Amino acid sequence: MTMRTPHRTSHGTPHDTSRRTPRPAPSRPPGLGPRTWAGVPRRSRQVLVVTGHDRNSPVSTAVLYEHTGAGWRAGASRAAHNALHGWTDDHREGDLCSPVGVHTLTDAGGRLPDPGTRLPYDRSARFTASGTGFEGEPLSGSFDYVIAIDYNRRPGTSPLDRARPLGPDRGGGIWLHIDHGGPTRGCVGLAEDAMKELLRALDPDREPIVVMGDAASLER
Repeated sequence: MTMRTPHRTSHGTPHDTSRRTPRPAPSRPPGLGPRTWAGVPRRSRQVLVVTGHDRNSPVSTAVLYEHTGAGWRAGASRAAHNALHGWTDDHREGDLCSPVGVHTLTDAGGRLPDPGTRLPYDRSARFTASGTGFEGEPLSGSFDYVIAIDYNRRPGTSPLDRARPLGPDRGGGIWLHIDHGGPTRGCVGLAEDAMKELLRALDPDREPIVVMGDAASLER
């Protein structure tokens, strides 16, 4: 039997160089099963994965994955909030659930000036939130930065556009926006610094999308 002799460092300590071989980048972001991945457009090179902690939980995490040519590279994991009642495969207006699915990200906007995004950005005083959330937290400032999730909307229009191609009963106005510290009505909330970072990172030429849902749904 042939024995492999470990290499030695300059201090005489043996080490095995085979352990330093880098792992290949994954062929798809972790946590996405074959059915979910089949819905991702082949040309997309930026995938924001929003994973709910549980089907009925308003707590989730968000990670932006970018294709490097060899595989998918993960960005920072960010805490997020989704809808009060969790997730649904059949979103309806007023159900207080976030829609599970794969959606393009084409348009942005907000009350504050464009922080440097390559997405079309609509700055407007109409991006105003008022009142309090489900846990009594103030909603003010939640729409200072938003990215429209292309669920039941017309891509290429302001996030404020009210057109609902699937009909008003299927809901709409599902955005990524600044987290107000509690559950949403259907949107996904991220901390302000995470929203600015995401706005600057997304590139229309890389056809960004969001894949969102509870962990069990995304693993299918």
